[in-house]
Amino acid sequence: MSAPNHPMMRATDKLPKEALVGIARLHARAWGVATGSLFGIGLFAATIFLVIKGGQRVGEHLGLLSVFFPGYSVTIGGAFVGFVYAFVIGYALGRTIGTVYNMFARP
Repeated sequence: MSAPNHPMMRATDKLPKEALVGIARLHARAWGVATGSLFGIGLFAATIFLVIKGGQRVGEHLGLLSVFFPGYSVTIGGAFVGFVYAFVIGYALGRTIGTVYNMFARP
């Protein structure tokens, strides 16, 4: 099945080996930014939702993050502080995932 115009030939069989390596690798920085944005926006949205919801004990469980994130609280200002902390942690996680994946994705 190595004939150049064989109907069962896959599209990747026509590409040079260098192109296949580029397809398999991830951009670690992009993974970091995407994961960091997801984590940051998620914590920001959860905090804002609880602030808008209100009540006697606003965000009691989410407020426990202040143990790990100094300066964080379930307030409007705390939402921005939480965004920064969550973005940094998400960036580090995404960058690590991309880097480790690329180590194993080498041909």
